[in-house]
Amino acid sequence: MTYNIAILGASGYTGAELIRLIANHSSMQIKALGANSKAGQTMAEVFPHLRHLDLPALVTIDEIDFAEIDLCFCALPHKTSQEVIAALPKDLKIVDLSADFRLRDPEEYTKWYGNKHAALDQQSEAVYGLTEFYREEIKAARLVAGTGCNAATGQFALRPLIEKGVIDLDEIILDLKCAVSGAGRSLKENLLHAELSEGYHAYSVGGTHRHLGEFDQEFSAIAGRPVKVQFTPHLIPANRGILATVYVRGDAQVIHETLMAAYKDEPFIEVLPLGEAPSTRHIRGSNFCHIGVVADRIEGRAIVIAALDNLTKGSSGQALQNANLMLNINETEGLMMAPLFP
Repeated sequence: MTYNIAILGASGYTGAELIRLIANHSSMQIKALGANSKAGQTMAEVFPHLRHLDLPALVTIDEIDFAEIDLCFCALPHKTSQEVIAALPKDLKIVDLSADFRLRDPEEYTKWYGNKHAALDQQSEAVYGLTEFYREEIKAARLVAGTGCNAATGQFALRPLIEKGVIDLDEIILDLKCAVSGAGRSLKENLLHAELSEGYHAYSVGGTHRHLGEFDQEFSAIAGRPVKVQFTPHLIPANRGILATVYVRGDAQVIHETLMAAYKDEPFIEVLPLGEAPSTRHIRGSNFCHIGVVADRIEGRAIVIAALDNLTKGSSGQALQNANLMLNINETEGLMMAPLFP
């Protein structure tokens, strides 16, 4: 069976990444591409690297006949996404890539994003889209909320360790570097080449980054008590990739064994041999996440490092993985491509 797919926000990076992935999918065809600001243009004009594909022209969201659509990916900015999704057919399966449905508590959403939620009914039914940990809920979901790319990386490194109680929950330091595509395609002065290249910098320092809302929500739920990590993100002059370096108190051997056991059957999570550190160059353009564990020189401390592609495993690849589950398709379909190297 072939399922008809719509992508809203197709002119952004995550929309283009979804098209790249679905182009190799045996059970999906792209029926509609929504991009209000680029309506009337072709994908070849907006993204020349996709000109070889036979794709529908970009249209406004109002022009799409959702009666023909089996599943819709919503790759729109936060706040816009909730307003659009609230107006979509109530029986339509949706995978949202924005931040609008990640936080279960509406007050927490207001705290981190600065505005009241406009689609509370949809928010209450949304399933958090970290596939490896919400697989059964995602299979039965109508609306799945994709995670933040930073939040996904940190959670892959830490969730099993918190669940099994092998690290000190009050001593977690998460130092994360993210490539510039994580900021989206909109023109911003600080993302100009001359402003960004030949250096990198910390941002949202001191606990203001919005993905902390996801860390607080997920880690506290696992632990059964409040867990607050110390988190500093950095913007690096690279196009793709996230590298999270996590400093914890715990035994490196036990931590490594815990991660190995947690991910032994996961097709996209690779735990490296003890002492080996991953690199973003080895996961670029793929849906894989590599995790390494290294013993610190200070006894009783360890370093956990996770690497993934923010546009693929951190966003669009995760979204397709979830959509496969929602449509009862093999979870790995369209996602087993090897990373790009060099």
